[in-house]
Amino acid sequence: MMMILINAFKSITRSKGRNILIGIIVVTIAASSSIALAIKSAANTAKETGLENQTITGSISVDRQKLMESAQGDTDSGDQADMSAMRELMQQYSDLSLDELKTYSESDYVKEFYYTASASLDAAGDIEAYSTESSSDSSDSDNNQNDMPGGMGGGMGNGMASGGFGGMTMGDFSITGYSSESAMTKFISGESKISSGEMFDVESSDLNCLISNELAVFNGLSVGDTITLANPSAEDETYSFTISGIYTNTSSTDSSNQMRFSTAQDPANLICISYNALKAVTDNSESVATTSTDDNGNETTTALSMQTSGTYVFSDKTNYESFSKELTSKGLSEYYTLSSSDINNYESSLVPLENLSSFATTLLFIILGVGAIILIVLNIFNIRERKYEVGVLTAIGIKKGKVAMQYITELLAVTFISVIIGTGIGAAASVPVSNNLLASQVSAQEAAQDSQQQNFGRPGGGGQGGGQAGGSGGMFGNSANAVEYLDTIDATISLDILGQLVGIGILLTILSSLAGVIFVLRYEPLKILANRT
Repeated sequence: MMMILINAFKSITRSKGRNILIGIIVVTIAASSSIALAIKSAANTAKETGLENQTITGSISVDRQKLMESAQGDTDSGDQADMSAMRELMQQYSDLSLDELKTYSESDYVKEFYYTASASLDAAGDIEAYSTESSSDSSDSDNNQNDMPGGMGGGMGNGMASGGFGGMTMGDFSITGYSSESAMTKFISGESKISSGEMFDVESSDLNCLISNELAVFNGLSVGDTITLANPSAEDETYSFTISGIYTNTSSTDSSNQMRFSTAQDPANLICISYNALKAVTDNSESVATTSTDDNGNETTTALSMQTSGTYVFSDKTNYESFSKELTSKGLSEYYTLSSSDINNYESSLVPLENLSSFATTLLFIILGVGAIILIVLNIFNIRERKYEVGVLTAIGIKKGKVAMQYITELLAVTFISVIIGTGIGAAASVPVSNNLLASQVSAQEAAQDSQQQNFGRPGGGGQGGGQAGGSGGMFGNSANAVEYLDTIDATISLDILGQLVGIGILLTILSSLAGVIFVLRYEPLKILANRT
């Protein structure tokens, strides 16, 4: 064994040029592989542990896609869903009631539960809805909205709305009631902030409210003033609200160029009150409502309807997934689904990183494949040049296996040193190179999103709609918020990656030495010496 090591060391020092060339190739492979493996490791870590210790919110809603698939499956042709079957399923599987939502919130997996309700009211008296359009344009827009078949944005209440289900008359303002301050997520995150006055009592049913700064300036309102709003379906039914505070809302500015079908969709026209206050309004509206029946037998009512939305808070993703399984075991229909915007947004933010990880994986296999081929070719030429040396060593009694082991030892030593150097280079370059590549992927993804938005006639640089000031549960908010892509990663070289690089080095050594070993085992020493010229 000692003789093999001594001969291998002498051969390495004697053939410096060849070994330096092999070393450069292996260093390049090791450096590139270390960066690629670091990117893959960072991507896997971000995907697996990114939400590990973060609070997750989720909500239960009707899975309309599954309802459509079920309705389509009931048809003979299978080409188009039966609309009557679809309507029947929609009526059978409507949104869960607040009592049902509260029942599920008693689970041990749920950390907190809050809910919101939304309704729409018209302006009455001197107040006007905030709008960047002219008065005539705004009026035409509202008229067109009310005349649309089915009502864009209608049919979101649990009760009967004016015009029937799917035909709720849209007012000038969106009114959102909150069960607790936890439900006012935009205020918690800082996107909305009370600039004057104070917060209303979330436990009270008094008609105290928060209005946006834009609406206050537009109408010359201040804290303590009273505003009067009316039922869009019954103008004589009015409600007076006292302004307890005025808030500023960054969403109003961010979404000022977005297309809307009603002024109620503008975040500036969101009025925040307590859930109990909104419930008192809708209960009173129901008590004084009038109903009518058209020629087709469809019943309509002037009662205000409200859309209730419950949000479950989980301490981590594991509890979220466990709660989802528990819902099934408790008998929740398959036509309902638990979804989380937190998880969806986080997974969307990983798209550039996943693209980069896929690119790094492809690049890794290409580098390893090309590198292995080059090393195999170099070693074939190396053995052919040293054919006489093989003949002499075997002629003096050294077994072919030991000769082959000497060549493997030479290559292994060069490869090992080169892997160490390449790993050092990769460790120094992995973080800046990875973040630069990720920045390119983020830019490409944002450019694609901007192009998609422009194709729909929307300004680039953001999603549709800015969301509502209060956060979850708004009538129109948060349907397409812009995704904040992950733009930095900690692509450092870990011991696991170092072990993989050592394995790659050994694999390359075995593959590139294999051809040389075959040649050594095939050579006959006497023929080699006899044929030497």
